Amino acid sequence: MRKKEDKYDFRAFGLAIKEARMKQGLIREQVRTMIEINPRYLTNIENKGQHPSLQVFYDLVSLLNISVDEIFLPASDPAKSTRRRQLEKQLDNLSDKDLIIMESVADGIIKSKEHNTH
Repeated sequence: MRKKEDKYDFRAFGLAIKEARMKQGLIREQVRTMIEINPRYLTNIENKGQHPSLQVFYDLVSLLNISVDEIFLPASDPAKSTRRRQLEKQLDNLSDKDLIIMESVADGIIKSKEHNTH
């Protein structure tokens, strides 16, 4: 039998959900409608760390592009962080001309970092 203290603390997950939802300009009612859950359930997940069902967990991370690795393995260096996943989703909506600009910006940042380390 598991000890109660062995249970995963979902408060960090709730905060990540809330932050991602707000960053995307979504209100709880919109998210609730999209994944068809009770509004109080989503509020409790975000604010109290209520344990979501596996389906709700999946729906939330999929909808809000949250990195599961970041939630369960915070000490590791995930290949796809939440921020990276969200940026990737934004990039999907850009034209090839826009992507050329973004690539130039990324190149500039990398060169600036290289210059500052020398």
